[in-house]
Amino acid sequence: MNILVTGACGQLGMEIGQVAAGSRDNYIFTDISAPSGTGTEYLDITDRAAVEKIVMDRDIKAVVNCAAYTDVDRAEDNRDAADLLNHLAPGNLASAMRRNGGLLVHISTDYVFGKEQYNTPCGEDRRGAPAGVYGETKLAGEQAVIASGCRYLIIRTSWLYSCHGRNFMKTMLDLTGSREEVKVVFDQTGTPTYAGDLAGAIYDILENRKYDGNEGIYHYSDEGVCSWYDFAMMIAGYSGHSGCRILPCHSSEYPSKAERPSYSVLDKTLIKKTFGLEIPHWTESLKRCLDKILQTWSIKQ
Repeated sequence: MNILVTGACGQLGMEIGQVAAGSRDNYIFTDISAPSGTGTEYLDITDRAAVEKIVMDRDIKAVVNCAAYTDVDRAEDNRDAADLLNHLAPGNLASAMRRNGGLLVHISTDYVFGKEQYNTPCGEDRRGAPAGVYGETKLAGEQAVIASGCRYLIIRTSWLYSCHGRNFMKTMLDLTGSREEVKVVFDQTGTPTYAGDLAGAIYDILENRKYDGNEGIYHYSDEGVCSWYDFAMMIAGYSGHSGCRILPCHSSEYPSKAERPSYSVLDKTLIKKTFGLEIPHWTESLKRCLDKILQTWSIKQ
């Protein structure tokens, strides 16, 4: 089976590239920024004709859409750009997959919630009520996929991090290693998700054809719950950055253009039951990811 991965140069796309190295399927990795020599092909998924051409020419039977406009604050001033990539582009992919009879695995976010306050893990059937442009455009993307009539898995995730690209974990690793004091909000609660874990889950579902008859919306994050402050404390503690004092603060002390969900814990019961997944606790996954980074640092030194 030919599988197309979009956004292959991002966190999740790169992790899928690693876990799928031994697959029986043929993975084709694409991105709008495709460095030469990496094996990643250029594809602009906002170009409907280009999407249809590669799907039909290469007989793509599954697409994993990792591409998204993820700058939450910048999206507030760039609605058109966010809508193009988060809403219209998934619609292009969905249309092409319907035409070719394939499956679209579309990655979405906990930000489709956030406007309405709640304090229990959020199930797939909860009504989406985004608080900002990023969440609104991602929810519109989900709706475009569903309305297309294609076969789909929409997987919402939260607080994604990895060894690649820019993310909270890498920022905190740098700050706690270079400063005497860092303030981190403690009044936003969710679950960190190691992109390698999500990539492994997607790979398992595709490789073992578990998706047949199980199309729909699912939630995936690592197990457990914490605040951004707790997350930062664990990053600093495990990496040995004891010289930095981490202070809890309120979100109001760091005003931003976009409103963040105060509680965005996702209920993973359905995805675990449907696909037989065992999901690790976020602290275990954080240690595995940090081990990779710290090992690389020690080699460079």
